[in-house]
Amino acid sequence: MNKRHTKDLLYEQVARIGKALSSPKRLELLGLLAQGEKSVEQMAGELGIDIKLASAHLRALREAQLVGSRKDGKYVVYRLAGDDVAGLWVRLREVAEAHLDELRVALDRMVAEPSKLLSLDRNTLLRRARRGELLIIDVRPQEEYQQAHLPFARSMPLQELASRMTELPRDKDIVAYCRGPFCLFSEEAHRLLSRHGYRVHKLLDGVSEWQAAGMPLAS
Repeated sequence: MNKRHTKDLLYEQVARIGKALSSPKRLELLGLLAQGEKSVEQMAGELGIDIKLASAHLRALREAQLVGSRKDGKYVVYRLAGDDVAGLWVRLREVAEAHLDELRVALDRMVAEPSKLLSLDRNTLLRRARRGELLIIDVRPQEEYQQAHLPFARSMPLQELASRMTELPRDKDIVAYCRGPFCLFSEEAHRLLSRHGYRVHKLLDGVSEWQAAGMPLAS
């Protein structure tokens, strides 16, 4: 095997990953699976696509060995192939944010009021949460919280938040997070709690961003 052929083969193998990531829906699937295992049906519902199309996208990710699957009765359940795949999604998004003006503009629209965002660094947030000086709430679905969450966070799924607000303290800052910067659950939670007079902030981190920064997770 000559050197040129070997080099072409090496780049071709790495390009398999790039090809698998070349679809917006596949990137969204990776973001969902970074929260934990999910069935094809769950993910199709989240993405607003039919099961056949979701399966095709997942098959492309599996062929690149970015995800794995198992049977659970009549369902097929998918998971990321490793924590490094979640880290790859975080790093790819960070590079896109750094270089694509269109993405930064879209993100700025999502965070129209910068005062909503938590200004504390991660270590300070963790320290204050440990001391009970503030409360972190995870507004993702309960099953995602159970698989992994930020330390000291309380599970308050968005769909339950309106009926459980009385559980939240009014004399402490509340920090809401969900699946990362592209997730809107924390924005809705912020809007609801602010309207009822709570001192609430948004955290752009999800579990993937937190872990990629070398911070501990709980489960």
